[in-house]
Amino acid sequence: MTDTPPPAADDSNASASGLSWERVLPIFALTFVDVLGLTIILPLLHLYAVAFGASPVEVLLTAAAFPLAQLIGVPVMGALSDRYGRKPLLIISQVSTFIGFLLLGFANSLVMVIVSRLFDGLFGANLATAQAALSDITDDSTRAQGLGVTGAAFGLGFLFGPAIAIGALEFSDSLAMPAFIAAAYSFISILLTLFTFKETLPPERRTSVRVRPFQAVSTIARLLTSQTVGLLLVLMFAQQLLFYGFEVLLGLFALNRAGLLGQGNGLIFIWAGIILVIVQTRVIKPLNARYGERGMVLLALGALAVGFILLALTPQQPHPFYVQDMVEREISLLAPSGTELLIGDIQVPLPPERGRGVWGVVWIFAAVVPVSVGAGLIRPALNSLMTKRAGMGQFGAVLGASAALVSAANAVAPVVMGVLFQSLGPTAPFLVGGVAMFVLLALAWRVVR
Repeated sequence: MTDTPPPAADDSNASASGLSWERVLPIFALTFVDVLGLTIILPLLHLYAVAFGASPVEVLLTAAAFPLAQLIGVPVMGALSDRYGRKPLLIISQVSTFIGFLLLGFANSLVMVIVSRLFDGLFGANLATAQAALSDITDDSTRAQGLGVTGAAFGLGFLFGPAIAIGALEFSDSLAMPAFIAAAYSFISILLTLFTFKETLPPERRTSVRVRPFQAVSTIARLLTSQTVGLLLVLMFAQQLLFYGFEVLLGLFALNRAGLLGQGNGLIFIWAGIILVIVQTRVIKPLNARYGERGMVLLALGALAVGFILLALTPQQPHPFYVQDMVEREISLLAPSGTELLIGDIQVPLPPERGRGVWGVVWIFAAVVPVSVGAGLIRPALNSLMTKRAGMGQFGAVLGASAALVSAANAVAPVVMGVLFQSLGPTAPFLVGGVAMFVLLALAWRVVR
């Protein structure tokens, strides 16, 4: 891997007045369709593990497989895109994602589920490569907004993906159906890249340095000790660890608090997607103009802290249509070893039927608002601030290190937050996460300038 960054974007492509939407829209479209496939699977991933008799540790390993593989694959794929261009690496990563979803659909064992996630993680650097393409066509004044484009695609994916998953489960009891639908959308993203994406890194700008995977490790270590970007990278890792723990545990948490299964979780993700889209399309640009990246980082950390504390205070009240026997039967359709597999081994007690109402569900939806606002602001703000601090001479290395640390946090989060979930109770990860976010906010207030 090389430390040589892509050169600054041409004035024709980006300017202080705004983005070149002609270049940005194809990147947005392919990212959205790709994320759509991912978000069809995300609310159901723990059910894939449970369906094959997973122990609690195996459920966590299933959730960690993809980000752990990305920790190895993303820096290498990013460096290869610096050498060979964005388009061929996008196609390779999207094809691997397509194959990964097919493997998941045909999975007949937990090992095959994990293999499908590992394969996609090793070669599926779709988002990182799309961000690199956006960095090619933006400058300092438009970069935060440009990086927000991928966030908006994520928001729309969270809006429509879970809705598609809900529809698939309504018409089929098989978890294979959502996986095959996700594969279909992934195939569409391949076609979009082939026929609509124009290469953003021409041959004369590409690096000729050979990619050495172990060099990525030394580059990350050097940047972590840097006075300019080291703390920002630590902030990126820490907030992602807490936020990905929220994503992984939300399904089990909603089951315990409000009796929600796949369809209910899908509605929560849709709600989060609506908020993310609003933040990415309407909020980032004016906030960045008024308060800058530092202000957005502080606001994001505060919003995440408040959201996590609110989640920890969620009352246990099942929704009005909750019937415990029906939920147990629905779980038994997914878990061939019986309902006790989910309720006993994974230690997620179902709420009692008495006291049913809307308060538990309303509380969760309200708590998701600040969490989604913070999530929509934090990564574009941190990445943009890091590129400005490091300068163009370190641009590529910094974004690569940031993506790698996000993957590392995603790999660690299911284990750390899962242990808290099982040892201290379903609300413990969110209480700990809220307190930790307040600590990060205080740290960022003092040292981020």
